[in-house]
Amino acid sequence: MARAALSLGANLEDPARQIDLAIATLADHPHITLVARSTMLITPPWGKTDQPDFHNAAILIETDLSPLDLLDLCLATEAQIGRVRRERWGPRIIDIDVIAYDRLVLDSNRLTLPHPLAHERAFVLDPLREIAPDIADWLVNRKLNAPA
Repeated sequence: MARAALSLGANLEDPARQIDLAIATLADHPHITLVARSTMLITPPWGKTDQPDFHNAAILIETDLSPLDLLDLCLATEAQIGRVRRERWGPRIIDIDVIAYDRLVLDSNRLTLPHPLAHERAFVLDPLREIAPDIADWLVNRKLNAPA
């Protein structure tokens, strides 16, 4: 089983309920075991700042899904909850990002692991540090030690 970290965020309608629903949906999947869940944080928007604050959380799971199958499950869960992609970094009903999958480094046209901007985003790192400080540290140290 692989250990994966997911980041969840929402800022439309009832963000806390949508994050809870996303986590419950993922945890109910037969190929996922929920290991840990962070507390929910409310944070200002990142990137596009003229929108409501976000609710953010992180979960740590174990799965036998491949990274791309996990991505597909996250996208299907978003769609099931009502996500429609309209604009980059814009408001959303739910967002589920695969942040890390074991210590896999992957760069495909569909998925980059670890998430390329996670080390810059407190709304990802803070919840992740609460449940998996080793992964959060790995994300930051990997970027700090990357060749220039």
